[in-house]
Amino acid sequence: MADEKELLAPDAEPELLTLEDEDGKECTFEVLDATTIGDIRYVAVIPYVEDPAALEEESELLIMRVGTDEAGEYMDIVDDEEELTAVAKVFEERLRELYDIDDSELE
Repeated sequence: MADEKELLAPDAEPELLTLEDEDGKECTFEVLDATTIGDIRYVAVIPYVEDPAALEEESELLIMRVGTDEAGEYMDIVDDEEELTAVAKVFEERLRELYDIDDSELE
């Protein structure tokens, strides 16, 4: 994974990430954004669907922490409430700019 990644334009080819869960099941995600906060790398992803028309309007955004160990790079879902809130705010601001989201549209 590159050190810093530019925000992807909404019409750009999706960057896909396939991960294996604890049960050995592969799941594919679309990477919306990635950033480094302090010394920790994070990615914001949603479950990937090939047909954009089938994309659920309320797809779950997942924030994952990138780490490394003796086996290489791995990702964990951020589940610490304080860390998640802080990182989510950063991604919210970045994604709001990219997708030109207006708060009045969310009400």
